[in-house]
Amino acid sequence: MTHRPNLPRPTARGLLTFTALAVLLALSACNKPDADQTKPLPPLQLRVEDRLIMGQSDHSSGPLITGAVQPERRADLRAEVSAIVQQVFKENGEIVHKGDLLVRLDATSIRDSLTSAQEAARAAQEAFEQADRQYQRQKQLQAQGMVSLQALEDAQNRRTAAMSERVASDARLVAARQQVARTEVRAPFDGVVSERQVSSGDTAQVGKALLKVIDPSSMRFEGYVSADRRGELKVGQPVDLRINGAVNPKLEGRIRRIDVAADPVTRQVALLVDFVDAKQAAVAGLYGEGHVRTTTVAALMLGEADMQRDGDRAFAWVVKDAKLHRQPIVLGERDERSGEFVVKSGLASGDMVIRNPSRTLVEGTAVQQSAAVAKPAASAASTGG
Repeated sequence: MTHRPNLPRPTARGLLTFTALAVLLALSACNKPDADQTKPLPPLQLRVEDRLIMGQSDHSSGPLITGAVQPERRADLRAEVSAIVQQVFKENGEIVHKGDLLVRLDATSIRDSLTSAQEAARAAQEAFEQADRQYQRQKQLQAQGMVSLQALEDAQNRRTAAMSERVASDARLVAARQQVARTEVRAPFDGVVSERQVSSGDTAQVGKALLKVIDPSSMRFEGYVSADRRGELKVGQPVDLRINGAVNPKLEGRIRRIDVAADPVTRQVALLVDFVDAKQAAVAGLYGEGHVRTTTVAALMLGEADMQRDGDRAFAWVVKDAKLHRQPIVLGERDERSGEFVVKSGLASGDMVIRNPSRTLVEGTAVQQSAAVAKPAASAASTGG
């Protein structure tokens, strides 16, 4: 029989203490710093095109103007006689010259009226000539005492009546010729057909719209400004416009005319604005809006792409002491001409700001400036994260 020594039996508290010690050792092993995490971030290589030195810029402000581009010379060509449309010679967008035939109407019935008027005028002329001969004969006979004064007066009255009929017939003939001429609709000036409203075979009543012709070189901006801002406006003031759909959406103009009365419904005042370069706004009907430059002040300006937003707050990445700093900024109103925002606080003249900052930038990253031209700012900035 083998004798076993009496060993103490482990208690429940001892088992718990041992287990807790094992867990602490395991957590301690997991919390050891990783070599990759302690490695410092590589310096950000900042090129010339990736940085912006803050400085004072002109900030313009003024009343909002809305409206559309319209030609000053425009003609709505309408039918002046009732007839069938025989032929339309021009399509939308085609260039026309003054006097070009645009639309021809059927002149059959009108030519019949012209023929009748011509015959009536010829007959009236012959009647007048006969009455005039009789009057001259009676005048000579009366001078010789061969006819009475009453006979001479009767001949003179017949001559006067014939003359009146001749004049009336000539007027009817002119009117008939004008009616025939009105069956041919011609361009009133050099321009472009902007809207064709009839086709061959249509019935054109008097006043029916046929074509619209505009002069692209006479474009202007017809806009409206709130009546309570009229006191700030003057003829000749510059206007910064953004025309939707134009080749160059940003255009500059100058006020030519300001209406003296506001619209009773909209409470707005109409303005006429001449474009500095009218060729860039050669499409009529385009909507636009902008601001009249009534005040211009110097201010720090920053573009939307050169800042970051976090809700209602805005930040800029600034280089200070060769390191990156996420600088909170307070923005003012936006300049409609440049699209940049006024920086009210947070930046000063001479501060170096990162252009097109990436979301991967890290506070405190070292910065190395280089004069070499390489990747754009967004790509360069992304390497710093």
